[in-house]
Amino acid sequence: MATILITGANRGIGLSLARRLRARGDEVIAVCRRGGPALEATGAQVVDGVDVSDARTVAALPQRLAGRVLDTLILNAGIFTNETLDALDADAFARIQRQFEVNALGPLRVAAALQGQLAQGAKVGIVTSRMGSIADNGSGAYYGYRASKAAVNAIGRSLARDLAPRGIAVLLLHPGLVATEMVGGHGDFTPEEAAANLIARLDGLDLAGSGGFLHANGTPLPW
Repeated sequence: MATILITGANRGIGLSLARRLRARGDEVIAVCRRGGPALEATGAQVVDGVDVSDARTVAALPQRLAGRVLDTLILNAGIFTNETLDALDADAFARIQRQFEVNALGPLRVAAALQGQLAQGAKVGIVTSRMGSIADNGSGAYYGYRASKAAVNAIGRSLARDLAPRGIAVLLLHPGLVATEMVGGHGDFTPEEAAANLIARLDGLDLAGSGGFLHANGTPLPW
């Protein structure tokens, strides 16, 4: 039985991860801004009131976890908006900044705060996006989302290097286009399917694969 912490665990992929991991017997710590009946029903330990873009609530996490040792850290919390070149007004730039705070700096804040509680040989999974691939951008737009996910890819690569001496492996994972509330409920995968694929990739992660950028189906993605 592993102890696994998931951010953004109250809905979508995060909720499905919590549900599936609990069902197989893992101990799950579900970190979120606001809990709810569906998350409580998983049997996970819910740690709410945590906004990954808020340095204060993230800094309080270690104390709230009371020294728990983590075998896996899944950095899943994220937001999505679209900004186009013809509408880059003040509101658009505010949304871009917000996406950087949540999608890029959020995972780094949490990883930094909890690094002392990661077990020797632990695993870190960062839920990123293929839209963060510079080489794969064939359609433009989505300025904040693309840039914030490219940034977290760079962050994840650095974490892989910095945590390697402790035997900790880091993997950047694109879940596919998942039918969640964040994207209006339309997608190629259900949250349950995406969660199963993400878990399979993390189960198979070792130091040799650390720092990789993969589709959740196992296909390597271009940077």
